[in-house]
Amino acid sequence: MPDKLKMTLESGDVIIRLRPDLAPNHVARIVELADSGFYDGILFHRVIPGFMAQGGCPRGTGTGGSDMPDLKAEFSAEPHVRGVCSMARTANPDSANSQFFICFDDARFLDKQYTVWGEVEEGMEHIDALPKGEPPRAPGRIVQMRSM
Repeated sequence: MPDKLKMTLESGDVIIRLRPDLAPNHVARIVELADSGFYDGILFHRVIPGFMAQGGCPRGTGTGGSDMPDLKAEFSAEPHVRGVCSMARTANPDSANSQFFICFDDARFLDKQYTVWGEVEEGMEHIDALPKGEPPRAPGRIVQMRSM
């Protein structure tokens, strides 16, 4: 299992340290999707200042996922703080698929309710620079995402 992902945004590279110790199945899914090219060109469709940037929807609307089955939750006590990468889901705890979010700031009210799978090690300034909005008028996109 690789230990990092490189997510290239239009403004530069973001290096994410994977946390299979917290969420082995979610990390495996993210790596599989990234290495298959699934995330290439995907938009950040929901970017809320002071909260988080969400992407991973192939429709660019927050209403879609991959063709793979949804994942069973792997919640942990890992705090949702700046740079933490976690899975988006519906009201069903076991509905995470391909969408994820990266926290801009402390969001500990999400702890033990969303699956943390990684943390930004380098390039958080590129996440900070994503166009804001729900959806942004001109959304930022993932140019490429691969394991490393």
